[in-house]
Amino acid sequence: MKNVIKLEELAMWLACVYVFYLLQVNWWWYALILLGPDISMLGYLGGNKVGGILYNLFHHKGIAIAIIILSLVMENELILYIGITLFGHSSMDRVMGYGLKLKEGFKFTHLGEIGKKN
Repeated sequence: MKNVIKLEELAMWLACVYVFYLLQVNWWWYALILLGPDISMLGYLGGNKVGGILYNLFHHKGIAIAIIILSLVMENELILYIGITLFGHSSMDRVMGYGLKLKEGFKFTHLGEIGKKN
């Protein structure tokens, strides 16, 4: 089942890349904001609870979709790029086994423990 979920996430990630291609976005935008959500890991300097909340805020697909909708309402391309990238970044992370974080610490996710073979 885990491989099926990873394939689904890979499809979503590739869909985001394809949408960028269709929108004819300069690729440096994608590169610039692709790793941006990972800055949220700095929240772990404040402990597991703060780190998990901040990380999940920047990696939640529902928030990415809300940003995309906001961009359409506001007719703002930059916000659209950010929303698409957040969505794609979250899928990319899940393909690699990084899920939303649990309060126990960074390596504990909704997909299981990072590094542990399930």
